[in-house]
Amino acid sequence: MQKPVSKSVIVFLCLAIWSCEQTWVPKPKGYNRFDLPAHEYVDLADTFPYHFQYSKHAKVLRDSSWISDRYWIEIYYPMFKADVHITYKVIHNQDSLKEYLNDAYFLTAKHQIKASAIDEGIARTPSGKTVVYAELSGEVPSQFQFFSTDSTRNFLRGALYFNTAVQNDSLKPAIDFVKIDIVHMMNTLNWNTKKWP
Repeated sequence: MQKPVSKSVIVFLCLAIWSCEQTWVPKPKGYNRFDLPAHEYVDLADTFPYHFQYSKHAKVLRDSSWISDRYWIEIYYPMFKADVHITYKVIHNQDSLKEYLNDAYFLTAKHQIKASAIDEGIARTPSGKTVVYAELSGEVPSQFQFFSTDSTRNFLRGALYFNTAVQNDSLKPAIDFVKIDIVHMMNTLNWNTKKWP
């Protein structure tokens, strides 16, 4: 006489059959996928006291913050939810120049708490302008900042921000993409010779 099959054997066989139908694999921790376009540039409108070329994939928006000034703009990247904030100030005297320089260094230094590194440098553009820049690493709100001045009339500062909660190591391809555009922006920077109020 044959032994009856126990309930535990039946349950085991059912689980074995069911497990063969589905393959369960845990998902690895992933990063955002960015489909990066080719770098292409367009000229900024000549309605500003400064001029540069910016990415064709970005939009120029007026700065809408409560402290914004007439010639402050945002170069907005919809695909990344990123902004390059551009601020412009007229230099009235050496005291105002010192104030703008101190502000620029202070705004970069504010990120020291979260930054794992701040690499500062000075670059010379093809047209002979000097640009001071800072690349910030770590979980900082601004990953790249720069300013340029002719020391007599014009002072322009830029800062890159991403409007997202995603960590910077996941944003690295987008950060690197926008940095290339910012370098192009700096290299094509010129002051408009028209008198501005």
